[in-house]
Amino acid sequence: METVKEKKKGTDSKKTIKISGAEALIHCLLAEGVETMYGYPGGAIMPVYDELYKFQDKLTHILTRHEQGATHAAQGYARVSGKVGVAIATSGPGATNLVTGLADAQIDSTPMVCITGQVTRQLLGTDAFQETDIIGISTPVTKWNYQITEASEIPEVMAKAFYIAKSGRPGPVLIDITKNAQIDAFDFSYEKCTAVRSYKPVPKPKMSAIQAAADLINSAKKPFIVWGQGVILGKAEAELKELVEKTGIPAAWTIMGASALDTSHPLNVGMVGMHGNYGPNVLTNECDLLIAIGMRFDDRVTGNLDSYAKQAKVIHFEIDPAEINKNVHADVAVLGNSKETLGLLLPLVNDNNHDAWHNIFKEKYKIEFDTIINNDIHPTKDGLTMGEVIEEINLASNNKAVIVSDVGQHQMIACRYAKFSQSKSNITSGGLGTMGFALPAAIGAKMGAMDREVVAIIGDGGYQMTIQELGVIFQHKVPVKIVVLNNEHLGMVRQWQELFFEKRYASTVMVNPDFVKIAEGYSIEAKRISERKDLKSTIQEMMASKEPYFLEVKVEQEDNVFPMIPSGASVSDVRLK
Repeated sequence: METVKEKKKGTDSKKTIKISGAEALIHCLLAEGVETMYGYPGGAIMPVYDELYKFQDKLTHILTRHEQGATHAAQGYARVSGKVGVAIATSGPGATNLVTGLADAQIDSTPMVCITGQVTRQLLGTDAFQETDIIGISTPVTKWNYQITEASEIPEVMAKAFYIAKSGRPGPVLIDITKNAQIDAFDFSYEKCTAVRSYKPVPKPKMSAIQAAADLINSAKKPFIVWGQGVILGKAEAELKELVEKTGIPAAWTIMGASALDTSHPLNVGMVGMHGNYGPNVLTNECDLLIAIGMRFDDRVTGNLDSYAKQAKVIHFEIDPAEINKNVHADVAVLGNSKETLGLLLPLVNDNNHDAWHNIFKEKYKIEFDTIINNDIHPTKDGLTMGEVIEEINLASNNKAVIVSDVGQHQMIACRYAKFSQSKSNITSGGLGTMGFALPAAIGAKMGAMDREVVAIIGDGGYQMTIQELGVIFQHKVPVKIVVLNNEHLGMVRQWQELFFEKRYASTVMVNPDFVKIAEGYSIEAKRISERKDLKSTIQEMMASKEPYFLEVKVEQEDNVFPMIPSGASVSDVRLK
């Protein structure tokens, strides 16, 4: 791909200095506005770390305890700050340890640039010590990757890497740099990339499609909006709110779209998906118009495609042409950035209300509240529930916290019950479902938004997958709040075993260590509670703290998350118990 470069006004873009490839890489990062990066050193990347030592006043490197932790921290940083996250590792196992985070970022559209060291050019393909073909390995899980073998390639490749990572539908990029390319000197100059020939990141909207969408919206009797993360990535929160309010259309969100519209908004009817709200799921198959905005019709949202919204016309607002008609046929496809396309749509739609249709959502919510929600957040049984913990965090944070969840039952409970009044507040692993995501992602999220409270909600299983990242909190005094909801099980797997495998609980009981002692070993204030009388005061104490804080909440061991759509079932087949 041929790069188009940006020339800075008032400066000589051709001005060069003779420096090593490693120093050139640092200058590239600084030119792209990078302030914080996460990584782990090793032999093949040592020249870059030697240069990082010299630039400590300009570029903060956070030493994670595992390379996977570096990618998840970079993801959390990117998701909250809106900037490109950066992770760095050595060759071989250091590089391969990045793959899970790359895959997670790829499916969740997170802008990230990962840099790996590599053996010298002459050793490539010889099975040298700590050599792996990270380009071949990472190709399926990156938006773009490239191996640099000459120092002079570094400026153009790095400029292209940042442009590709953050443009259009964002995603991860991996750049592999041989050791000789880090050591060799060359005449360095840097120009930002503004375009790449043959790469068109943002399709140009067609007014004919937008008019067709407006006509369908204006004539619909039971329209329904489902929005996803594309609204947040496109910075279209204000346009979404205006569309909902002008048309009076009930709107629901995917877990990646949560927080784009205030949870308390009267037309926000909840979450769709396997553990989403009863009304939005069931009524998907009763609407006459489904308006999908920045979402990709993931199987956890649609259930059985053979019965998904077959009665409805479908409008799909999407930036990535590959998502159109991939899973669900779109009667009208509106390509482009959601902020632009919704902005063009707004003058064409009529002021309207759909009160009778909206009331059906309210009726379904009452059924769900009486059957499930009230028991989850205001339980009368002895054991603590995950739902009441989330509700107390809502109250103590005034619905303003960034909630970073891991994967499992606690994730679904957090997404169902967390309340948000600000965008970019729900950080979770959506498409890949990566256990171990939350702790390092919360560290990155806090560093990306130091003015906000960041609360990690984690299960006892996922917590132990990246528990070593407590070392980062200890070393850098990162004031995150960590809440482990401990049911001494791999809860979601156990739930499936109960419901679908005749209660054969194979390898789902957890024998856990003393989490409080472990946190205290890292000089983190830590408490454990198991009784309701201690819940409110302890969470208030945690939220008031200006330091890192660990809270273990012993919750009921065999509590299930409902509603639930069984895998492969129709969205109409919602189980309430």
